[in-house]
Amino acid sequence: MPTPSKQKKRKGSSPLAAIVLAAGKGTRMKTRRAKVLHPVCGRPMVYFPVKRALEAGADPVVVVVGHQGDEVERSLRASLPGAPLRFARQERQLGTAHAVLAAKASLRGYTGPVMILSGDTPLLTTSTLASVVDARTAPQSLAFATMDLENPKGYGRVVHAPGKGPALIVEEKDATPQERQIREVNAGLYVADAGFLWSTLSRVDAKNAQREFYLTDLVALAADGPGAVAVRVSPVEAQGVNDLEDMSLATRAMTRRIASSLMKSGVTLEDPERFDADEGVEVGPDTVIEPSVRLRGTTRIGGGCVIGQGSILLDTVVGDGATILPYSHFDRASVGDGCRVGPFARLRPEATLAEGVPVGNFVELKKTSMGKRSKANHLTYLGDATIGADVNVGCGTITCNYDGERKHPTRIGDGVFVGSDAILVAPISIGKGAYVAAGSTLTESVAAGALALGRARQVNKNGWARERAALKASGKEK
Repeated sequence: MPTPSKQKKRKGSSPLAAIVLAAGKGTRMKTRRAKVLHPVCGRPMVYFPVKRALEAGADPVVVVVGHQGDEVERSLRASLPGAPLRFARQERQLGTAHAVLAAKASLRGYTGPVMILSGDTPLLTTSTLASVVDARTAPQSLAFATMDLENPKGYGRVVHAPGKGPALIVEEKDATPQERQIREVNAGLYVADAGFLWSTLSRVDAKNAQREFYLTDLVALAADGPGAVAVRVSPVEAQGVNDLEDMSLATRAMTRRIASSLMKSGVTLEDPERFDADEGVEVGPDTVIEPSVRLRGTTRIGGGCVIGQGSILLDTVVGDGATILPYSHFDRASVGDGCRVGPFARLRPEATLAEGVPVGNFVELKKTSMGKRSKANHLTYLGDATIGADVNVGCGTITCNYDGERKHPTRIGDGVFVGSDAILVAPISIGKGAYVAAGSTLTESVAAGALALGRARQVNKNGWARERAALKASGKEK
């Protein structure tokens, strides 16, 4: 099954390191969580620039952390196990140049090009990073990304020297009224030789309106020395996330990118604008996904499936040819080839369906496996159960798996018929080929081939209803 949004590494084997700036609090988010930890398509925002840098060939990637730095590090190590990540701490946020200098010790001895990018730019692609890396005209020169915005408010303006290329970047608070009319702005992505970077940053001062050490000063210093080149990139990719509205727009753009990749690989999305998927989900060709479906985590869906409207799948595996009817909810479950599940079914962690199993409406499974061709079609709860092949589980059946302190197992052998409204009080085993009568409450195991009846004896009182009606009519009923 194809993986959406895979990007190829930059050609060649020349060295490349990356610094991702992720130390800020993000006060405009108005939340207690650090900005770069807010999720976009199931991943913390900072995951995306780090992952794209790795895909572009960066080794190592140094993440500069500050606010909630321990949480940022834990999140990235969990999301990218084994990746060549290093972490540097910016104890005081004194500007972007200061943040880059915090990474210097982590790159001691490295002499190649260094890519610098922001942790709040989740939509950057590997090809865009590669275009900036490859744009330097000389090993010592600086390449940086720019973008054209209709409304450039808040961004540093790129000022060009006539006939000489970019001369400097002016932050908005330091810009003249004429400079504020410029629509080409800094996109916050740079590539510079390590030697040039460290020697130049030592010359950056804080003589500006913000009293901060601006990384943008690199452009003016490069223009006076080895040269700087500007690379225009897509504003959709490069604009940073500053508040929760920006984050919602980035999430929708990322989801649309995933949707486009799936459709190009043979997946039918009936309404791509009403589809949600996390980074890394996999869907096979000839699968049809109806509106309002959410595919989350590490979900993998085979080919030729149908995923019904409103269904949510988290960390779930679905085999080829399965049909998931509308409004079903799966959490860390496994569904075999050719299964038919739902509508309104719930598969909780460790629910496992073998090939060809039908599970119907309002059926809930938790830590339960069902063998081939077994079925539970209606209004049933099965928890901590092992169910063999060719078993019929009747409507309203429940396994009573919890005694208030511990969970207990239920084991049902091949070919068992469980009648409707059966209550199986665990621990209990039902032997191969046995029958459980409808309406039974069983507290003891059943031998193979036996019939189990666990209900009170029926008593019929003839004429009782007529006598009651007569008493009621006479007013004598108490």
